[in-house]
Amino acid sequence: MRFLLTDEQREFGRSLDALLTAADTPAVLRAWAAGDHGPGRALWGRLADAGVFALAVPEAYGGVGPLPVEAAVACVELGRHAVPGPVAETLAAGVLLAGAGGPVAEEWLPGIASGAAVVSLTLEGYGPYAPDADAADAVFTVTGDELRLAPGPGEPSASADPARRLFRPEPGGAPVAKGPAIRAAARAAGDTAAFATAALALGCGEELLRATVAYVKQRTQFGAPVGSFQAVKHRLADTLLGLEFARPLLYGAAVELASEVSRPGAGAGAGSAEGSPGAGAGSAEGSSGAGAAVAAAKVAAGEAGYAAARTALQLHGAIGYTEELDLAWWLRRARPLRDVWGTPSACRARVLAG
Repeated sequence: MRFLLTDEQREFGRSLDALLTAADTPAVLRAWAAGDHGPGRALWGRLADAGVFALAVPEAYGGVGPLPVEAAVACVELGRHAVPGPVAETLAAGVLLAGAGGPVAEEWLPGIASGAAVVSLTLEGYGPYAPDADAADAVFTVTGDELRLAPGPGEPSASADPARRLFRPEPGGAPVAKGPAIRAAARAAGDTAAFATAALALGCGEELLRATVAYVKQRTQFGAPVGSFQAVKHRLADTLLGLEFARPLLYGAAVELASEVSRPGAGAGAGSAEGSPGAGAGSAEGSSGAGAAVAAAKVAAGEAGYAAARTALQLHGAIGYTEELDLAWWLRRARPLRDVWGTPSACRARVLAG
């Protein structure tokens, strides 16, 4: 069976590409890394107006989701343009809060869908760091069957990507929801974060390859473009193969996630974290079936994106190390995207476990 994006999905991707091309994301990235979140929040609002963050929010809360295939299309474009901010975490928070239901969902989900709320989060089993917590309006943490709103972003930690700062949220905070539904919602949120990160990594790798191909066509050595040398061609071809093999795994995972959502009893309605989980948490329960597909997509896209970064760095030569080169922001982003929300070894283990 052959899977293709619809005309509407392809047009959605093209519209995001045009929006982000006009946004001068390298300048936004530099401002974000310097602590000026204004340009990034303005871009976030435009992406929300295009419907990006509503893709993970159920219709009952002002969204249009969950729509995993469209979310993949969007995140590939956001990765291609290196959009700053906790994109994967905000999408995952939409799934987490929809599964929790109740007052916390009613308070935060409409803002996530509209772009008014930027959210980061931590989940058990995925490390202690909340990316870009200083720029977030809320940082949620899940421990066991308790969902808490962190009282503050905490202290920053060193990050390989200066435009993706890491924070350990301040401990404490009153529980905003608890119960078995929180565990199920957290599992679904972890899958969503890994899935969105895979798409971001694929887009990042595609841009690294595009920029490198353009560069080796211009740079000359011994009177010929270096892109004409066989060794360079082979390196670029290997990079392209890695990205192209990751793409069907990403969209295959999207189809698996969409199938889980469309199961009877796994609708987009609101539920309560206490007692009966409701429809929102029902989709969270079913997400475990898509976990292996998400893990396969994550490891393939993460490794392909990081391989593209290594290729780009080598073929750009000494210029690849310079801060002045815009491509440096993509180079620094590839490895963190490979490792966050599931390291390659953890994802391979999950694939093998089925």
